[in-house]
Amino acid sequence: MSLISEIKCRFEDVLSHYHDDVAKLLDMLKPSQDEKFGDYQLNCAMALGKQLRRPPREVATEILEKVNLEGICEKMEVAGPGFINLTLDQRFVVAEVKKAIADNRLGVQAASEPKTVVIDFSSPNVAKPMHVGHIRSTVIGDSLCRVLRFLGHQVITDNHLGDWGTQFGMIIYGYKHFSNSEDYQTNPVPELSRIYRYVRRLMDYFEKQGQRPKLQNEHKALTLKLEELNSAEAKDAKEEKKQAKSIRSLRNKIAATESMTVALEEYFSLVQDDADFQLDVKEHQNIATAVLEETARLHEGDSENTSLWQQFMPHCLEEIQRIYSRLNIEFDHEFGESHYHSMLQGIVDEFKENHLAEESEGALCVFLDGFEAPMIIQKRDGAFLYSTTDLATIRFRMKTWDPVLVLYVVDHRQSDHFEKLFSAAKKWGYTEPRFFQVSFGTVMGEDGKPYKTRSGDTVGLEGLLDHAVEEAHRLVQGVNQKRKPEDQLSKDECFDVANVVGLGGLKYADLSQHRGSDYVFSYEKMLALKGDTAPYVQYSYARVHGIFRKGKFDPNQRTEELVSNLNLEAIAERALAIKLLRFEEALQEVLIEYKPNILTNYLFELSQQFAVFFEQCPVLKADTEQQKQSRFLLCDLTARTIEKGLSLLGIEVRKKM
Repeated sequence: MSLISEIKCRFEDVLSHYHDDVAKLLDMLKPSQDEKFGDYQLNCAMALGKQLRRPPREVATEILEKVNLEGICEKMEVAGPGFINLTLDQRFVVAEVKKAIADNRLGVQAASEPKTVVIDFSSPNVAKPMHVGHIRSTVIGDSLCRVLRFLGHQVITDNHLGDWGTQFGMIIYGYKHFSNSEDYQTNPVPELSRIYRYVRRLMDYFEKQGQRPKLQNEHKALTLKLEELNSAEAKDAKEEKKQAKSIRSLRNKIAATESMTVALEEYFSLVQDDADFQLDVKEHQNIATAVLEETARLHEGDSENTSLWQQFMPHCLEEIQRIYSRLNIEFDHEFGESHYHSMLQGIVDEFKENHLAEESEGALCVFLDGFEAPMIIQKRDGAFLYSTTDLATIRFRMKTWDPVLVLYVVDHRQSDHFEKLFSAAKKWGYTEPRFFQVSFGTVMGEDGKPYKTRSGDTVGLEGLLDHAVEEAHRLVQGVNQKRKPEDQLSKDECFDVANVVGLGGLKYADLSQHRGSDYVFSYEKMLALKGDTAPYVQYSYARVHGIFRKGKFDPNQRTEELVSNLNLEAIAERALAIKLLRFEEALQEVLIEYKPNILTNYLFELSQQFAVFFEQCPVLKADTEQQKQSRFLLCDLTARTIEKGLSLLGIEVRKKM
């Protein structure tokens, strides 16, 4: 049961007599920040008092007189300027905890009206190894899937793979000109990755060559403008101030172009010494055009390029699947861009026929209200774009699954694209389902810039996982060596716990951040045994099972008689019990704005509350056998809630750490 939902139900009818938007008033019901104010606090009387032109305390008192909280609250009072403080009835708390103990779902109710939800997440480019940038979409999407499913919704996960387009034109071109057949036969994925990077390097070289004259012309134009401004005479003080500001701005722009020019020249100086690379530069001067031609041939069904694509794909998918297996992440479907290629022309034709798109400078564009630039669905040369594929994806998902909600777990830097996509879909007639971009920030390094290796390359995801497990193994070994010999973990157990702690720490560190924020990546912080980390929460679970081992308590033997003797006499017992009963509240709150950090915060606070209980309420040295058994049950419910909560984040636990 959701405590807050039950209380809201009791207030709903009463508050409907005061305001049309009852939901807005009910949203003001929150758990109290201080136990002296009860368990929950409703602060709507202040807003209603202003609206009704009556004293808020008077309104609050009137509301309490009308609402029926019998059986739920034992104390209701008006405090301060009009706060309504509510204290739960102890008998109600005990009864609900007993239900949760006896329930495999921990008292969490499944949705009475399940929704069909599609979640689009991860979506790597299969032509190259997954990198640190994929971690956020992958773990956020997976956790939202798990929470939605646990709450009873029908969830379809779709990994929209980048398995088509220019990146494969690059690999095909690279394979034809730069591949090492022996390396490819021995270990195909690293070789495909190498030739992809090499083609990218050559294309970047020519792109930088094109920047040289542009920078020179820009520098010349800015310098001339600065000379003109310096020689111009201002008419008055106001114009002189404006002129000085323009001069400063121009000098900054000139300095920026000079800095970019220096960086370019340093780059050309470095690559000039690479004789093999310079040879390829001379032989492949039209590489950018050639790559586009290879891509076009693939899209047109050229037998050679199609055969190569079909040959490369299993290797690429196998590599990506290995990462997903380590992260314990599965997808219902993996319909990549190639799946939609045959549908694109039909989408374009439909937009033209229904006058939803029009030509502009040779391209076919969808003009949308509220956007300065249109959404292009076909370029002048006839090529399609990501927007075309995404429209085809919407059509396919609607016809196949008929969802009421589609979540796109995508980097915030793509927000403009998705705002246009959703607007175009609405114009197309898809007012339902509700499309929502679950956007997220960037993983940053200690230097405050996107997390990269020392050489400046994007950090590979597999290397990230390996290092997290290695760091965790050092931590586990350090803790293990301090134990008595009989309590120490075996070598295999140490490796197993390190894997669970390392990968769990990596996921939790990401999920515990507000998804819209950037965050600084730190192995030290993510694997800390204290604070808001996975190891801290995981250790709380292991600590419970340590108590069970010492007390010889079997948590599988939760008999009716044992549960009936539960009591919550101590303050810390009651506080822990109420925190446990708020599990469903936390899960429901996650789905309000699709923020997994709500759940991590709940699990951290639950672990903290358990630590207080553990300190203040001895379990093994309880005053009576009945009290000990009662506290065993409370420990058990805590462990089960932590285990379930972490599992909904895709994180495992172990009974010994």
